[in-house]
Amino acid sequence: MKELVEVIAKALVDHPDQVTVTESSSERSNVIELHVAQEDMGKVIGKQGRIARAIRTVVKSAATRDDQKVIVEIMQNEEV
Repeated sequence: MKELVEVIAKALVDHPDQVTVTESSSERSNVIELHVAQEDMGKVIGKQGRIARAIRTVVKSAATRDDQKVIVEIMQNEEV
């Protein structure tokens, strides 16, 4: 699932080198955190959250096929 989110996000943003995806697992679900540059937040979220909802739907569909529960969180990279 991590690779799926990464491929989708890199196709959407202007700064694909700043896209990082981390995955953590618990008993009940997997949490995938998508970190993008501040300038790319709007591209990943979309108007009224449509792009973010579509990403979550695709990942959830792929996870259902494997009998998993996946949560996708979109976060902004910290400025260094």
